[in-house]
Amino acid sequence: MIVVSDTSPVTSLIHIGRLSLLRDLYREVLVPEAVHRELSHTHPDLPSFLEVHQAQDRAAVRRLESYLDL
Repeated sequence: MIVVSDTSPVTSLIHIGRLSLLRDLYREVLVPEAVHRELSHTHPDLPSFLEVHQAQDRAAVRRLESYLDL
């Protein structure tokens, strides 16, 4: 299974020392570029299993921006 994560779950798992749960539970963990930038400010040593990907459907991103943060 592939999972796409935003900042909050990753930050919460880092704070309790259980970020490896994501790697253990999912085949791939993808984060958007904006999430990676946000995480890098407070957690500069992110593990390599968090794969950074740019959203391909830019029209969908524009539609969702009115409801979601980057």
